Amino acid sequence: MIDICCIGHLTADKVVTTSSTMYMPGGTAYYFSFPFCKLDVNYLLVTALALEEMNYVTELRDHGIEVVVQQSSHTVNFENIYSENQDYRTQNVLQLADPFSEAFLLPIQAKLFHLGPLLPDDISVGLIKSLAAKGKISLDAQGYLREVIDQKVYPRDWPEKIEALRYVDILKTDEGELAALTGCTDVREGARMVADWGVKEVIITNGSQGSLIYYEGIFYTIPAFPPQVIVDATGCGDTYMAGYLYQRCKGADVQQAGTFAAALASKKMEAAGPFKGDPFSS
Repeated sequence: MIDICCIGHLTADKVVTTSSTMYMPGGTAYYFSFPFCKLDVNYLLVTALALEEMNYVTELRDHGIEVVVQQSSHTVNFENIYSENQDYRTQNVLQLADPFSEAFLLPIQAKLFHLGPLLPDDISVGLIKSLAAKGKISLDAQGYLREVIDQKVYPRDWPEKIEALRYVDILKTDEGELAALTGCTDVREGARMVADWGVKEVIITNGSQGSLIYYEGIFYTIPAFPPQVIVDATGCGDTYMAGYLYQRCKGADVQQAGTFAAALASKKMEAAGPFKGDPFSS
């Protein structure tokens, strides 16, 4: 039985910082998957991309990650542009991929599904509902809160949020995404609102300021761990969620899981690309 199944598109990314321009695969599916190379759970990635980028899948498989591919006419192409403060970025979308098919995912069974939509049409509410009938649902909300206009990404609300979130057990947002989702500028008020909609664990990340988790009426403050050097912040939130869900699946409490996740995200920042180190090193 699969313990954790991630569903999300692999992307062809251009990452621009003040010191370099890098071309690499990316997306929630990519950054979330790599920590599981060295974590003792049964893990599966379900992704979609064009044949031209199948080398991304080969890389994952070469690292021991099991991958199932839904063929797409195109691969998502993101451009991420970071300022000196890597807590903030601007994004462009240069190419779109096909959404995930309910029929394709019908045979997939898992205890927990982590959904990483990059854009609103990637994963339908109907698909969330059908997956929730088979296992717990963890959702990174970012894709539903993006609108693409002339290739540029802008924040938006999620019209189907009330219908969809009642099927979600764990929700991850950053502070800006939570405000867009709830209309609340107060993070704690927004977390309580999302919980009222049916979400059991609400995770709000805030980059170098740490994260906040709301579970069973209690707020847990998770400090950030300063990296030794900041090289690439892309995928830190996905790395955080890999660590968090791993620990929760292993029976860790919220504070323990959040602390492990924050430390893992910090380590990821110290090198370009996904985290490929030892998750348990000091």
